[in-house]
Amino acid sequence: MKKISQKILYSLWGVIFLSTSLFFNSKLVFAAASTTAELANLAGAVTVENDEMAETLELVPDKKNKTSDFFKGDFAFVYSTSNVSKGTSLRVRKIAQPEIMPWQLDLVSEVYDVNLLDETAFATGSPLIIKIRPTVAENAYRQIFYYNPPTKSWLPLSSIFISGSNRVQAELKMPAARVAVFSYPGVLFSGSASWYSYKKGLFTASPDYPKGSKLRVFNLENNKFVDVVVNDYGPDRNKHPERIIDLDKVAFKKIANTGQGTVKVRVEPLYIAPSGGEVLGIAKAGAGGAPSLASRSGIVIDGKTGEVIWAKNATSAMPIASLTKLLAAKVFLDLKPSLDRVVAYSKQDDDYNRRYAEGWSIARLKVSDGETMTIGDLFYSALIGSANNAVESLVRVSGLEREEFIAKMNSTSLEWGASSSRFIEPTGLSPENVSSAADYAIIANKTLEHPILEKASKMQSYEFYTKNTKKRHLIKNTNSLIAANKFKITGSKTGYLDEAGYCLMTRAVDSKQNQVIAVTLGNPNKNSSFNDTEEIINYSLKKLNLDKLIKLAQAAKL
Repeated sequence: MKKISQKILYSLWGVIFLSTSLFFNSKLVFAAASTTAELANLAGAVTVENDEMAETLELVPDKKNKTSDFFKGDFAFVYSTSNVSKGTSLRVRKIAQPEIMPWQLDLVSEVYDVNLLDETAFATGSPLIIKIRPTVAENAYRQIFYYNPPTKSWLPLSSIFISGSNRVQAELKMPAARVAVFSYPGVLFSGSASWYSYKKGLFTASPDYPKGSKLRVFNLENNKFVDVVVNDYGPDRNKHPERIIDLDKVAFKKIANTGQGTVKVRVEPLYIAPSGGEVLGIAKAGAGGAPSLASRSGIVIDGKTGEVIWAKNATSAMPIASLTKLLAAKVFLDLKPSLDRVVAYSKQDDDYNRRYAEGWSIARLKVSDGETMTIGDLFYSALIGSANNAVESLVRVSGLEREEFIAKMNSTSLEWGASSSRFIEPTGLSPENVSSAADYAIIANKTLEHPILEKASKMQSYEFYTKNTKKRHLIKNTNSLIAANKFKITGSKTGYLDEAGYCLMTRAVDSKQNQVIAVTLGNPNKNSSFNDTEEIINYSLKKLNLDKLIKLAQAAKL
């Protein structure tokens, strides 16, 4: 038998059930229990099935806190008469294979069923205190979650890390629950901190926690700490992978001498500000076994094999708005134009746009009739800034009649296998331009094979000057995921119409060279569209990596 590292073996412990439940249980309905009564109702869901994995201790409460250890201290229970009103037994059982695991998080402890056998002994006025020791050493923020059986989701408990005992502590407001420690991948727990001088107060910049979050920062050398508010983004982890935060100079001086430059710190969040209705990527309803999106339709495919990784209503044809432009750009490039050729803008290009929308609502390149620029300037304005008049300019100078060009768009997409797609104009302003998420993933995969299209669709901005009037134009990308720098994005396109909602295509690559193409259509909210795309990209990249672990296990004949 081939040898595999302990870390891989631990990962494979979860792969067995993750591969069957984590990634294929997409029809989840989330609804978090909020009241004490609702939480107490969960007690009936916890049962003892394997006594060999269980430990039971008698509790004799006193006014002073007592601590009972289970499984050699890996699980501890703190109680007094304030939360346990009379003598009873507490049973703690290890769970070998939980039914559902949250795909967004990493399991870093055993999973425990905690059951106060006499529920009437639970004093609802004060929470129970539990402590769990992580079994996996991982430099990531850790939190205790409890499982909510009715909604098949995991909900976070307010948690703190006890450094002396290397345990995570949380308050439990129910007499029975299934609990475990999970970590947030990429959200660093410790690292180095530098300083900057900006607001001159107790502030910090963080790449992990949103603005408005409150953090407690410990200097690991002297154990001094300072409480700070996140007011900026940084440092860039691509350039400084070991840096966890950058402190304002005033805050840095509370825990170290600025002459040190950087210090080793640990970060404990006191309050995590929500972003897009989520807290560190976890919705209010909890963390479930698969993504739950607001978009009407979506898909993720493996960019190398074309295999579908995740899908929702992926075959339903609907308006795709400016996603149309990517196909128009590919048809244009297939005609072998010279991007350096200087051409004149024509008012006619605006006129075509106004056939489908009011002038004030149209994203356009602000140029006038007769101004000159290169074809390349028009091309990058069309893709990066989604300028509709620039698309019509490209069609006009392509050498084809407009109707011929549109016919070429339809025949090209059909040749690729995008059979539910139909285009009546080249910009996406018409709601009659339709495709399905599955079809558009095919279109995106084919179009992004062209190096110029790949380059244009991932650029953050483009600047040029008109040739005859010398006017400056700065075109900015409409996909905020590019500026956020959360993924290595190798292609993208946004779109919006009232009839289409917010649409987004993004191709991303991870550090292990997994490549995915994500498409979301029909989202009612712009920020939600970006959040949905970020979520399904994270989900799909994680699945690809787990699939590789499964193949590794099979190769090792485990």
